[in-house]
Amino acid sequence: MVAAVALFSGSVGKFRAAGTPVPGNKPTTVIVRAGPYRFSRNPIYLAFSLLHLGIAIWVNGLWLVATLIAALAVMAYVVIPREEEYLERRFGAEYLDYKNSVRRWV
Repeated sequence: MVAAVALFSGSVGKFRAAGTPVPGNKPTTVIVRAGPYRFSRNPIYLAFSLLHLGIAIWVNGLWLVATLIAALAVMAYVVIPREEEYLERRFGAEYLDYKNSVRRWV
């Protein structure tokens, strides 16, 4: 859970340093490639997933693992593809280059 919080903090910090908003309902101003974004295109989602898993293990809650699986499916098949389409339209070749050089997850 500590690693998840550190990953989240580092990811948000890189967004803020680059001057682009974190909330998905605000326009992205730049493709961030520094910090955790060198290794994963979605480190914030990865951090939330690790935190979710950590809590599930901590409370010994199998039902939380089931909700994590559902959340991962929604992220992988709905949320992230929608974000990727937006970024491709907004940044074109710059985003495609980033997408081809950095994994979605680690």
